Amino acid sequence: MSEPRSAAQAAIHPTALIDPNAELAPGVTVGAYSIIGPQVQVGAGTTIGPHVVLTGHTRIGRDNRIFAFSSIGEQPQDKKYAGEPTRVEIGDGNTFREYCTINSGTVQDVGVTRVGNHNWVMAYVHIAHDCQVGSHTVFANCTNLAGHVHIDDWAILGGYTGVHQFCKVGAHCMTAVGTVLLQDLPTYVLAGGNTAQAHGINSEGLKRRGFSAEAIAGIKRAYRTLYRSGLTLDEAKAEIATQAGSVPELQPLLDFLGRATRGIVR
Repeated sequence: MSEPRSAAQAAIHPTALIDPNAELAPGVTVGAYSIIGPQVQVGAGTTIGPHVVLTGHTRIGRDNRIFAFSSIGEQPQDKKYAGEPTRVEIGDGNTFREYCTINSGTVQDVGVTRVGNHNWVMAYVHIAHDCQVGSHTVFANCTNLAGHVHIDDWAILGGYTGVHQFCKVGAHCMTAVGTVLLQDLPTYVLAGGNTAQAHGINSEGLKRRGFSAEAIAGIKRAYRTLYRSGLTLDEAKAEIATQAGSVPELQPLLDFLGRATRGIVR
């Protein structure tokens, strides 16, 4: 983060209300009627649309696009919250479409809600307190993350997906429209339904990201081991560990299964 804003550094609409202690780096654009609080930092090249509210202890990186009526950094929707100075931290190159809401963390968790880099967040998405979102994710319209949710890199959540508090979603996962996740969704898996059921792996997404045909075949085999073999979870994990000797792309799946805390969609 650079120096505090100046007229030469940032293009600010005259109706915007910006606290003099806010820090806006060069190239920041602020639209009409937006409000930016005193403990907000915004990185170079970020565009803030009209009627946006940035408040709380919020740090936003470079080259983000925040569309109209979004609210970032507001207090968590948690009855235990007592005004502690918790935070929101957002990386670079993200897009937040209209009416997105991102709440700050709580002292009952890590105290910060994080969003990584190059995420595509569509309209009306809610990211609750203490969520940890990776990079290169896509959240379609009206996706809702409850508190303490963890989303790994490259996950795609279909419109109206709802994720229960404390759930984890693995890398390269994909959910169908209207999916309700009450348990952790393992790496690479496609899921849909209320409540969610597994429906194979995200093979098309893996092809687009450069996974080889051999790697995808190995991941499919691991999926069958986990979901179709009749093995217990521990037995399946042991078998997948053996398979990972020749398919290193299975290690992220094993790592995820080792840190799952709510049971898995199975």
